[in-house]
Amino acid sequence: MASAASRFMVMTPSVTSNTTPVKSNMVMLSFQNPRGSKMVVRAAEEAVPPVVTAEPAKEEKPKPPPIGPKRGAKVKILRKESYWFKGVGSVVTVDQDPKTRYPVVVRFNKVNYANVSTNNYALDEIQEV
Repeated sequence: MASAASRFMVMTPSVTSNTTPVKSNMVMLSFQNPRGSKMVVRAAEEAVPPVVTAEPAKEEKPKPPPIGPKRGAKVKILRKESYWFKGVGSVVTVDQDPKTRYPVVVRFNKVNYANVSTNNYALDEIQEV
């Protein structure tokens, strides 16, 4: 088995341009092989320009009032086809997106036939107790 001779050289010159200093690192790996090829890796690091912190004043719009009952509130179910019709459950979350059809997630103590204890309801299908 033939052994390969190798050389390793690291050069770190500091190069400056007209406006900003540029640091350049050069790594040169040279392996003697039958083809005589070399591998050279260069990395340059440019200075970051100063950040301007003057931002225009943004007018924040006031948040719209939250819709639906608060989390943890007890609600009565008014949807007639629901397993929990006229039952009471507690609100888990309320989706604030006005496009959501059933934004209120309600959790119940008893499970239905599918062994599920939560369901989503529209705002007009629940009544806060």
